[in-house]
Amino acid sequence: MKLFFRQTGDTGPAIVILHGLFGSSDNWLTISKTIAAQGYRVFLLDQRNHGQSPRANDQDYQNMAADLYEFLTDQGLDQAILVGHSMGGKTVMQYAMSFPGTFKKLVVVDIAPKFYPIHHAEIIRGLKAINLLGIKGRNEADAILQAYEPIIPVRQFLLKNLYRNEHGVFDWRINIPVIERELHGIGEELTNPRIVTDPTLFIRGSESPYILDEDIPNIKRIFPNARIETIQGAGHWVQAEKPTEFVELLIGFINS
Repeated sequence: MKLFFRQTGDTGPAIVILHGLFGSSDNWLTISKTIAAQGYRVFLLDQRNHGQSPRANDQDYQNMAADLYEFLTDQGLDQAILVGHSMGGKTVMQYAMSFPGTFKKLVVVDIAPKFYPIHHAEIIRGLKAINLLGIKGRNEADAILQAYEPIIPVRQFLLKNLYRNEHGVFDWRINIPVIERELHGIGEELTNPRIVTDPTLFIRGSESPYILDEDIPNIKRIFPNARIETIQGAGHWVQAEKPTEFVELLIGFINS
């Protein structure tokens, strides 16, 4: 699958960034400029069924890793630094297991290679409750979604997927029916056909429940050369909540 992407910076080593569930390359635009200013080419990808990339009937990590491989091959990026947040973190982990020797370093943001129970079902119900033909604007959509998701920044993040199509009608940039069907698989534990010995950095937020201390032994088992760093005061969206600290950790790891 040919993924939609954005590029920031024209010279320097390549950094490829993958967003999480319900996200898109848009979420990383601001921080990509900060990274590119330090001498890097930053590629932001929309994963399948998200953003402006094509839609498909599945959302599993084997296929998402294959999409990434196709992108890297098409762009001639054989030693890129791969960065993934949440679902994107699982994608780059699966990629590292499936395509050894095709990347330089790995950065996994606030996700472990373990099983996560379904916890987005209420969000899906809220998105489906929005009648795209009946709303006049984003505020009306937000009022409906509020009954399902009380946290304002989360609703703002989700509603970035709402746009007017070429016919002037509201539509979603995420494939809600497929994502709903594949929620269990998106949370699944990764299969690991090989141990990944490449340099790997795990970044977690101190306020996030996604990577717990008890997960570290399993991470170290699969990624024996991994570093686990914690950004204090950050939740699951580490890079958005603490961008300065995030970029400092990322660049330090790349240059180490």
